[in-house]
Amino acid sequence: MRRHVNHVDPTRPGGSPKGKHRKGRHRTLRLLMSLASVAALSFAGTAVTPAQAQPPAVSALPTGKGPVGWATYRQLDSVGTLRGQVDTRQFSGYDRTGRNNDGFDGQFSCLRMIGPNCVIAERTGPGEIESIWFTRDDGVVARTGWIRIELDGGTVLDAPLQDVVDGKLGAPFVWPLVANREDTSGGVVIKVPMPYRQSMRITTQNNPLFQHVVYRTFADVDGVSTFNRSDQANDVIAKLRAFGLADPKPGKWNATTNRSTADINPGATARVAELTGSAQITQLKVRLPQVQASPHVNDDGRAFGAGGESAFRVAVDPRNQGVRLTRRFDPHIEGQRARLLVDNAFVADWFHGPKARPTLWADQSIDIPSQFTSGKSRLNIRNQFVSSSLDFNEFRYDVHSLVNGTWVRTDVMDVGPDRPGEELTHGYRVTQQKWQGRHYFNYPFDAGQISASDAVLAGARLRISFDGRTTVDAPIGEFFGSGLGEYDTRSLMFSMDATRDGWYTSWWPMPFAERAVVEIVNSSGVRISDASVELTWAADGSIRDRLRPNGSLGYFNATHRHGPTAHAKDWIFVDTPGRGVFYGVTHSMRGRIPLSAEVPRLYLEGDERVYADGLLTPIQHGTGTEDFYESGWYFRTGSFAMPLAGYPAHEVGRDGCVYDCTGAYRLMVPDAIPFNTGLRFGIEHGPVADVAADYSSTAYWYGQPRWALRSTDGLNPTDQASRDQHGYRAVGETSGQLTSVFEGDDDHATASGRVTEATGPITFTVAVDQNNSGVQIIRTADQVRSYQQARVLVDGQVVGVWLMSSGNMFQRWLQDTFMIPSRFSAGKRTLAITLEPLPGSPPWSSSDYHIRSWVDPFEPGRSGAQRIDPPALDWRAPDRGPHVLGPRDPISTKEGQVGR
Repeated sequence: MRRHVNHVDPTRPGGSPKGKHRKGRHRTLRLLMSLASVAALSFAGTAVTPAQAQPPAVSALPTGKGPVGWATYRQLDSVGTLRGQVDTRQFSGYDRTGRNNDGFDGQFSCLRMIGPNCVIAERTGPGEIESIWFTRDDGVVARTGWIRIELDGGTVLDAPLQDVVDGKLGAPFVWPLVANREDTSGGVVIKVPMPYRQSMRITTQNNPLFQHVVYRTFADVDGVSTFNRSDQANDVIAKLRAFGLADPKPGKWNATTNRSTADINPGATARVAELTGSAQITQLKVRLPQVQASPHVNDDGRAFGAGGESAFRVAVDPRNQGVRLTRRFDPHIEGQRARLLVDNAFVADWFHGPKARPTLWADQSIDIPSQFTSGKSRLNIRNQFVSSSLDFNEFRYDVHSLVNGTWVRTDVMDVGPDRPGEELTHGYRVTQQKWQGRHYFNYPFDAGQISASDAVLAGARLRISFDGRTTVDAPIGEFFGSGLGEYDTRSLMFSMDATRDGWYTSWWPMPFAERAVVEIVNSSGVRISDASVELTWAADGSIRDRLRPNGSLGYFNATHRHGPTAHAKDWIFVDTPGRGVFYGVTHSMRGRIPLSAEVPRLYLEGDERVYADGLLTPIQHGTGTEDFYESGWYFRTGSFAMPLAGYPAHEVGRDGCVYDCTGAYRLMVPDAIPFNTGLRFGIEHGPVADVAADYSSTAYWYGQPRWALRSTDGLNPTDQASRDQHGYRAVGETSGQLTSVFEGDDDHATASGRVTEATGPITFTVAVDQNNSGVQIIRTADQVRSYQQARVLVDGQVVGVWLMSSGNMFQRWLQDTFMIPSRFSAGKRTLAITLEPLPGSPPWSSSDYHIRSWVDPFEPGRSGAQRIDPPALDWRAPDRGPHVLGPRDPISTKEGQVGR
């Protein structure tokens, strides 16, 4: 968590700095309309009956891992595919005491030191590095020195961290797979997926202070090849650079598009589409002409003078019947005139005459005739200075192509020093530059129209049911990425075009076996006029079987929550039983701290904490809210957009925001979180979830209600009867009493129990499900000593090394896991386990072992108890009521916590 330094104050013209702070079978699909509760409804297209031939199936993922390596970005049509023996976890510098020292002095940033160098991530066994984030020194990471990434004993990256995130190493380490502090408004990221078969280690030359490393672990090496630095993945880079502009998924040969329009009275519901058959929605678009864009915009730009020009290239649709180029500029500079050339041909003049009052934005559009654009996929733009009272300024260009009578956004050229990735990608250059900087201005607006627009986006809901079950029910604004109003939003899987005639677009694939119903529920209190909904779908006979309760595919969910935060309780994005994959969230935060307070954005100090499959220890524990959204320092310079994270909105004392309000999104595509019995994903609001705020969020995930992990045995090594029953033996064993807490949002709940430690081999026998496709061992232990390591043998065969690289001397209870691949366990009823502590490692600690088997998905109520509550622990907490996580989570709240 970062306390902001030199934070831009959006309440002041020009953004002057504030003072510093310390911290089935194929069927023909049909689109049906319903006039119920709708004043008017008309179609702008006719349904097309797809050909009878079956479409090709979605890319198969036979290993159960999900996509590996560059397939993570190439196979986005498979995001709904469920996973088996794979975990997504995170290393970070979070405060091990449970307070807020999440990197300020680097006390918890290193797992261990190798000489003067800092190991920030280390793991044995197969897996993949997915996402790396850092910040320090207001986002400049030069003092961290070099970063070294070692995979399977070889070094794949060894370079100054600042050079890496600046894109100086070349593909694949280029924007937006890497980004620096300007790109992300305060953080730096590396999003190159790097798989490994045996081990990984990430080291920095110096303590990095604030860091996250998200990685996946696999049970086996099937389908895993060690990361190849020479593979530049240019196709992936091109796809990511078009984020928010085009469907990132492979195209469907039989896709059909339909459009409907509707007027919807307050309190009414419009059924805008009904599809039947086995199919998948591939794109969903909404346009609300009455909604006005939020007027307050924080943007950076450049200006050039006499003899100067700017030049850049933009993408257009080759089917275009013309192109519209829209420039955002500062109209306070009068007499601005420049010649617009397209591919060296003069088209028109940009001209702005009279001076506008200060602190206003203006947009100007030039419609470029088709004679200059038809058949082209790229245009070279030049703006040549003609005259001005001072200079010709430019902050942003939006590019729309006219296709079949509709303006479609095909590119954005965001100008300015805080947009290095955007400028580099578009080949932007400027001569005779006279100014660069940032303004927080507003467009002319009517407060009543903005209030009504915000009410529509927050109160009108998109509701979608698949096969009779509603899984999407979220405000239109938040579903498409902005819950505080119509702010321009671009991400890999959704976008919100805030320009004239702009569409809101979602590219989440939404499969269904029999029927899908799409509705707009108008709970806004404002009549919705002329709303357009456009749906693209494709028949796929394979989906019916894959969506069966024990199938390989999950239903798409958009889970919305809103309300006041609760003291000492995390804000919960999603808390669900079943199996699935979590892909991210859009989050709208409305603080309740008066603007006169020292830190009105203190709610951003909250850490995310993620629990999968009932484990008491978080599988991910972050360092701050803006850190989770891959920025830093309270979003240092203002809004930004990246394919997988963004910060479109910041409001202060206006537009319905009483105090300080923040809108952000995070997509976890490479680092998606799979779960087999349940997932609980929450985030603090303030240093220890102690800052009052009103939050709303929409979480994106795929799931099925059945479970895929069955509890089959439990062993208490501190109980003689349990030892005898399991043939437990340990060499060099001692035992003692431990009273401490688990990390995370249960760290108020004290647990006492006995713990054993062994310096030599540990052997025992456990029961497993004979029909298993792999086995999980859950160990409850004391993590006071880090780097506990043990070689794991099953029936005398070496499976791998169980490494616990992290540790915590303050909050000592731990639950960690080890996965046994099916080739060692399939068809067996019992397994003989041997754990051999490695030479030089601390004694191996344990208080409980719990055994679960991966099996065909089942209804948990028919399987008996699924809890993994260690029987040796005596729990003391204000509230021990279980929540929906299921297999093990007796402490479900922080109620009654006094402090940490």
